[in-house]
Amino acid sequence: MALIRSLRIVETASVPMETALKVAFCSDDMKVVNQHFGSAKTFVIYAVDRQHSELLEVAEFGAPKEEGNNEDRLANKIAQLEGCAAIYCEAVGASAIRQLMAAGIQPVKVNRDSQISELLEDFQNELRTGPAAWVANALARQGQSDPEIFARLEADGWEE
Repeated sequence: MALIRSLRIVETASVPMETALKVAFCSDDMKVVNQHFGSAKTFVIYAVDRQHSELLEVAEFGAPKEEGNNEDRLANKIAQLEGCAAIYCEAVGASAIRQLMAAGIQPVKVNRDSQISELLEDFQNELRTGPAAWVANALARQGQSDPEIFARLEADGWEE
């Protein structure tokens, strides 16, 4: 599937990009996750930090051509996700998972019709309370660290 249209927000108002992570959602209505990664016609991409989230881009893909293989179509989609930490989808195949992970993008499978606003809120809560390993890795790749990690370790009884 070739990219046929992309709307990119040039400047963000509330999310400083140097402290944000980009996350994408497979959605045909920009409200809920309702598409399989491989056949997704639309990606909705947000910048997210601990306090804010903001729409960055909407990428729309055309119908797949009969010729060409699935791997080529996946490569086009994965290229569109450059810089994203994760892609939320209702399903994703094994080949796509391998390619996404190789590109540093975490595939996140969620229930069909999961609200994007709630997923963004959950992601922000995770950033605030101690990220999962894949989120911590994404922050590290971006050169960020968790400024509250030592306070949380101390509260949990961490000892040297």
